[in-house]
Amino acid sequence: MPATDHITTRTALLTGAAMLAFAANSLLCRLALAPTLIDAASFTSVRLISGAITLAAILALRKGLRIRPTANWRSVAALYAYMAFFSFAYLSLSAGTGALILFGAVQLTMFIVALRSGEHFSLLSWGGLAVAVFGLVYLVSSGVTAPDPLGAVAMAVAGISWGFYSLLGRGATDPLAATAGNFIYAVPLTVILSLVFISHIHLTANGFALAVISGSVASACGYVIWYAALPGLTATRAATVQLSVPVIAAFGGIALISEALTLRLIVASIATLGGVAVVLAQRSTKTPAPRR
Repeated sequence: MPATDHITTRTALLTGAAMLAFAANSLLCRLALAPTLIDAASFTSVRLISGAITLAAILALRKGLRIRPTANWRSVAALYAYMAFFSFAYLSLSAGTGALILFGAVQLTMFIVALRSGEHFSLLSWGGLAVAVFGLVYLVSSGVTAPDPLGAVAMAVAGISWGFYSLLGRGATDPLAATAGNFIYAVPLTVILSLVFISHIHLTANGFALAVISGSVASACGYVIWYAALPGLTATRAATVQLSVPVIAAFGGIALISEALTLRLIVASIATLGGVAVVLAQRSTKTPAPRR
């Protein structure tokens, strides 16, 4: 639990920056995978390896060349599972369907763990969450179709993995070192993945570049910022605020790839961001453990 139940300015700024990075990742993945500029295994590997190189370089500059990042193997496994299953899921899912399954799985995972640990969600917070979820559903409903079963399962695994990765990050005392270690120790896993799918390799210069940017900037730096923000957020708040990512990504699509600004997007954005704001504005408490 954070030392205070109020969100500080530092936590708010870090959280906002992390959501922007997550939205950027969504756009970069869509640009690379939707037109098949790169295959899913290669995108995952390039993304993860470029992130590991970036973080290792930053860590070396901060601590000197004699460094040895420690590994939290649960975090390593969660990070790798999220990246791999996310990439493969979008081979058979639409953007709207994928967003619903991903964030639904993230919400369920983080809320179940939080409520079991004794976090208390006020009635007004539940109302804000409901409004935010409605906004997300309304935003993507025009593009939601019956999902491919394997794609749906893969995206659900990605969401559960990201939920656990976020929960584990709340205990990180050094966000940079923790994130660097997670990326670096996940590299052997992604090399194995690429070898398994070596017959399906498809690389273009643009696809490779998008994967590098996704890994070195949006993922590596974004995840460090997220780990820095997490100690100031309860698990329920950390889960809820991520509902803003599809909305931010939608506006990014308008600004960067000339997607249309629609009334649906405006209404959905007001509902989602308003609901998230209600949740973040509430005081959070934790049910005290029973006396023995």
